Amino acid sequence: MPSGSPVLVDTGPLVAIIDRGDGQHTRCVEALAEIRAPLITVWPVVTEAFHLLSFSFEAQEALWEFIERGVSVVELNASDAERMRWLMRKYRDRPMDVADAALVRVAERDGLSTVFTLDHADFRTYRPARGKAFAVIPARLG
Repeated sequence: MPSGSPVLVDTGPLVAIIDRGDGQHTRCVEALAEIRAPLITVWPVVTEAFHLLSFSFEAQEALWEFIERGVSVVELNASDAERMRWLMRKYRDRPMDVADAALVRVAERDGLSTVFTLDHADFRTYRPARGKAFAVIPARLG
C-alpha cells in the first residue's frame, strides 16, 4: 500500500495483532506490514481493545507498546460527540457502536477514507458525510 493519508485502525486488528491466539492474527500482521501510511485511532477503540485483552496483563502491556510505537490516538471534541450520536441513530439497524461512530466521525472531519478493520460488513455500509465508501484493509477473504 502506498504511503499517504493516515489509515484509521479499528479494534479488531489491534486485538488480533497482539493476541497470537486470535484467528485473525496472521492476516492482520501481514496486512500491517503492507501499510506505509501513518496509523491513527480514537480512544473508544483503544478502550474496547484493552477490554478485549483484559485476560492478560502482558497483552495489555503489548498494546500500550504498540500504540506508543506507531498508532496516534486523535482527540474527539463536543462537536464530534454530537455527530457520533447522529451517526449511531442513522445506523441503529446495524447497530453502530461508539468506537465505529468515532472512526467514521474522524474520517469525515479529517478527510480520511481507509480503515484497517475486521468489520467489513459495517465499514462497507457506513458512509462518511461526503458519501464515498471506505477502502477496507485487509481485503475480505473469499
